[in-house]
Amino acid sequence: MKTPILAATRGQLDRFAPWLAPLGLRILLAWEFFESGREKLHGENWFADLQGAFPFPFDQLPAALNWQLATWFELLGAACLLLGFGTRFAAASLLVLTVVATYAVHWPAEWGSLGDLAMGYTISDQGFGNFKLPLLFMAMLLPLLFTGAGRLSVDAVLQRWYPSPPTAQPAVR
Repeated sequence: MKTPILAATRGQLDRFAPWLAPLGLRILLAWEFFESGREKLHGENWFADLQGAFPFPFDQLPAALNWQLATWFELLGAACLLLGFGTRFAAASLLVLTVVATYAVHWPAEWGSLGDLAMGYTISDQGFGNFKLPLLFMAMLLPLLFTGAGRLSVDAVLQRWYPSPPTAQPAVR
C-alpha cells in the first residue's frame, strides 16, 4: 500500500531524474577526464614505454600519435560531457579510450586466479593492476551512451530546435 507522501516523493524524483541524474554523471566524468587530459597536455609522453601493450589498432600507431589522441579525446570529450554536446559520441569515444587504457595500463599483467585478478580491483599504486577506477568510469559512461545527456544539455536544446525525423516502426501483428 502506497502512502501519499511516498507516492509524491517518487513522483518528484521521477520528474527531476531526466534533468539531474545525467548531469551528475556528466560533471563528475568531465572533471576526471579533463584532469587526465590536462596532465598529459603538460606532461611528458610515457606511451613509448608501453606501446607494445596497446591493443590493435593502437599498437600500430606511433606512441606520439596515441599520446595526442588520448590527450585531446580526454580534453574535448570532457568539454562535450560538461556541456552535454555530442554526448553519445563523447561517451563512446571516452569508453574506447578507457578500455584501451585499462587493457594497456590498468589490467594486471599476470594473474592466475580470480583472487589474483580481484587484487587489481583497487585504487592504489602498489601494483596488481589497479583497474577499479577505469571500470567505474566505463560503468558511468554507459548510461550517457545509451540514454544521452539528459534534459539539461545542449543536446536537448538542439533536439528541440531540430527534432529527429520519425523512424520506421515495425509492423505490429
